[in-house]
This record gives sequence, C-alpha cells and structure tokens, in this order.
Amino acid sequence: MNDFKTLRYDERGGVAWITLNRPDVLHSFDTVMMHEIHRCWSDLRTNDDVNAVVLTATGDTAFCTGVDRNAAAIGDADRPRDLGQQGATPLHFDDPGDWLPPKTAGRLWKPVIAAVNGMACGGAFYLLAEADIIIAAEHATFFDPHTTYGMAAVFESMMLLQRVPLGEALRISLMGAHERMSARRAHEIGLVQEVVPSDELAEAAARVAEVIASQPARAVQATVRAIWYAQELGYRQALNVGKAVVQLGTDEKDLADGQALFASGRRIPWRAR
Repeated sequence: MNDFKTLRYDERGGVAWITLNRPDVLHSFDTVMMHEIHRCWSDLRTNDDVNAVVLTATGDTAFCTGVDRNAAAIGDADRPRDLGQQGATPLHFDDPGDWLPPKTAGRLWKPVIAAVNGMACGGAFYLLAEADIIIAAEHATFFDPHTTYGMAAVFESMMLLQRVPLGEALRISLMGAHERMSARRAHEIGLVQEVVPSDELAEAAARVAEVIASQPARAVQATVRAIWYAQELGYRQALNVGKAVVQLGTDEKDLADGQALFASGRRIPWRAR
C-alpha cells in the first residue's frame, strides 16, 4: 500500500501508520482520499502483520477539516456518482460516512489510535468518532462549522454523540465556527484520552500502539469488538452477544502463554497516566 496520492503509509513493529497528506487544503478529503482511506481499512482487515493502527496527519496545523468544498469531485454538480444523491429523489443518498469510519466503512476491529496534531473539524469526526483511542497535541482544537454555513450538522453530530455527553455534542454542533473546543476540554469530557506537547505526539501514539500490538491479536480484536457492541446495543443484548465473543476471542495457546507468564512471577513494567 505505497501508491497513495493523498496518504502516507508505513508499517513498523506490528503498527500501521496512516498519515493524511493534503496539507495545502488542511487535510480535507476529496473522493480520492476517501477511496484511499477506505482501501486502507479494507486491506488492514487481512494484513496479519498489523495489530494496531495510528492515524495522524502531516504538519502541526490540522488533523482533518472535513470535506474539501473546493474540490470539483465533491463541490460541483457533476461530482462522481459514489457521493451525494443517487437518482431523482433524495431517498438514495451516499455520504462520506459510507467511506471513512474504520468500523462502519472498513469493518476493522484492530485498534485505531488517532494522533490529533492540530485543528479537527466537521468531517474529521467521521474518523475520530470511530477511533478507539484519541491522543491530542496541546494545541489541537475541535469544532463543527456546519450550521454557520447553512448546513445541518447531522452525521458528524450523531457519531460524536457516541463519545461525548449530550450537551457537549449539542454545543459543538450548534456553536458552529464561533467556538472551538480545546484539547484540554476534550480530555475533560472524555473525547480525548491523553494530551501531550506537540513534539511528543508521535511518541505517545507509538507507545500506546506498540504495547497493544505486542499483545495477542485475537484477544485484542475481540475486546475491541465487545466494547463497540456494548456501545451500540442495549445492555442485555450486549451481554448475550458477549458470551459468543469471549469464546471467539480466546486462543488456547495465548491463554497458556499468559498463564505461564503470570506463574513465572515476572511482572509487566507499567507507567501511570
């Protein structure tokens, strides 16, 4: 996966690094980027060399600013048929959300760590809402400008509500471009799990991704799937599904290795967060 036009892709230590790379338009996405991101998620499902993913962007100005409204492929009336209204009525409609989120679009249950290196707004929430862990640079900001420019904030706000309290989702969506949430506030409400200085962002993301990638893949992926089931289903439904997931996520060799490690008395070095 090294022939991308809008992304940089690298693998090291069981971790795939996907870097958005359209800095001239603040990493907003056109249809090319949408297809390339979707291809990454799909290909990673079958890439057994990768057990965790870091998603970030080049530079330190922006992580992603949503749809590139100046791109002919999205903004013009003759945009490709894989985006926007299909046919004479609005009942057949394709949205960027069909292509970008790792769980919805890619059915990917390998953990995705988002390293937010600057401004994240609008359609960036297609990516962030389905990341598993978000780490932000201190200068990162979050906002949704849809309403300011006469557009309803619908899919992004629905997805954001899976990660933040109701009032916070409403405030981000309704304040539009007039207010930005700081990385500190995003951490306070649980949208972001860690805030670090800008020059430590890649190291912090690598630390989390590499630890996760070093652990048994089946157990890790089943854990991710179980937690998202619990987020999406009713409580009792999730517990019932969990009875199957716990069986699927248990590999006898991994379990034996883990028991041997515990019995050896050697304890895992840990750090406080």
